[in-house]
Amino acid sequence: MLKKVLESRFSTLRSRVLFNEPMTNHTSWRIGGPAEYFIEPVNVEELQKCIKLVVELDIPLTVIGNGTNLLVKDRGIPGLVVKIGRGLDFIEINGTTVRAGAGALLPAVARRAMEHNLDGFAWSAGIPGTIGGAVVMNAGANGSSISSIIEWVKVINRKGGIIKLDKSELGFSYRSSNLQGSSLIVVEAAFKCQQGDKKSIKKKMDEYIAKRRAVQPQGYPNAGSVFKNPPGDFAGRLIEIAGCKGLRVGNAEVSTKHANWIINLGGATAEDVLKLIDIITQRVKEETGVDLQLEVRVLG
Repeated sequence: MLKKVLESRFSTLRSRVLFNEPMTNHTSWRIGGPAEYFIEPVNVEELQKCIKLVVELDIPLTVIGNGTNLLVKDRGIPGLVVKIGRGLDFIEINGTTVRAGAGALLPAVARRAMEHNLDGFAWSAGIPGTIGGAVVMNAGANGSSISSIIEWVKVINRKGGIIKLDKSELGFSYRSSNLQGSSLIVVEAAFKCQQGDKKSIKKKMDEYIAKRRAVQPQGYPNAGSVFKNPPGDFAGRLIEIAGCKGLRVGNAEVSTKHANWIINLGGATAEDVLKLIDIITQRVKEETGVDLQLEVRVLG
């Protein structure tokens, strides 16, 4: 019944709704059961209609970006999954200000800024996430984070209204913001960069990318760092001390190259990864006394 209602209500949209869409197609881990209903809005207006519809029909709503920081459980996600992607991926530059849609990829924004001799995004070179996801989790690398350059964001609330929030209202902290766990959906953000030299910015970006490739595993689906770094330490170091490097459950393995990465050797399940996470947290606690906190988001 609900499927017929959704088909009817979404029939007037340019965005196509999918049913029982495998989330393996939408996560970098290539893991996860189906989304009951799935849509990638082609613009902000259709995103607003999606939100109003799920509120009206009282069905669960899950919002994702590029899926690079997600573990979707094997039974999938109930309700509607909205992917913020190509329909909201604009990038605009005015002077030293960069405006980007929540679906724009960080590397694309970094490249565009560099082409305009703007420094500020170089730290994000090689990070595959979207602007929206990066803002929500305060993504960072190479000693910097998105909170250091952000000016404001526009979000959609549960009534479908658009609200502009200044940086001071976002409650940024290490790998966190007060947008996490809220019902607000990022649709756009503005960033203040500094004038620089294209060649030197590109050199810095190339160095960061080379560094990532040298220390991080390549060739297997993964979600990047699984755990947040504890204050003054590194999760990977603690995991290695606890003897978890190379540990395997099913087809999920703690990378032998970087202990804070869990790789999918092929056909790994969410249950495999969750079991590995439990073993790692227990062993690190026993060995070092540190309670590791997840950086990845678990859905389903």
